Amino acid sequence: MPLPAPQARSQLHTRAVVYRGYQRDDGLWDIEAELSDTKTYAFDFSERGAMPPGTPIHGMAIRVTVDDTLTIRQIVTAMDFTPYGECQQGTDPMQQMVGATMGPGWRQAIEKALGGVRGCTHLRELLFNMATAAYQTVPVYRAHKRKQDGLPEVFPTDASGHEKPPYHLGKCIAWDFDGEVVKRNYPQFAGWQPLKRLV
Repeated sequence: MPLPAPQARSQLHTRAVVYRGYQRDDGLWDIEAELSDTKTYAFDFSERGAMPPGTPIHGMAIRVTVDDTLTIRQIVTAMDFTPYGECQQGTDPMQQMVGATMGPGWRQAIEKALGGVRGCTHLRELLFNMATAAYQTVPVYRAHKRKQDGLPEVFPTDASGHEKPPYHLGKCIAWDFDGEVVKRNYPQFAGWQPLKRLV
């Protein structure tokens, strides 16, 4: 499903971002993210001098280790390429994210700990989407293993013990509680509304 043919143009910039998820032998999970920025043309940069085409302006990576609840147990950062030497100061503040949980309020937690001049813009950008990569890695794989073992899917419960829908339901046009995808895949949550549980 390609995009429509563009007008005549020349590529100038590439930002490449990759996320990977790993199951560790010790029962924890590693989520890694890498970001790079390159230009297709040579230019002179005040802090780094001549920059031939393809020279990384940014080249950084994060590894977050989480447990089954997606709570961060450890975080390490590498900044191999930065525009300024001072950018390296953005690595230490990342330790403030240890103990945070990737779930509701994730972006607010990042902004509170690392927003503005407290952290690095690009490391924050990588962290934002690490929660999605973690979700695709940990709960999805655990559900896959349960299915392979012939076990039923497990859903979170509220304070009254009622099952709650998986977090991704109601967060996307395809996963509308009143939509066909929910009816086909999670019929027990079709038409679900939180307030109905209080009546």
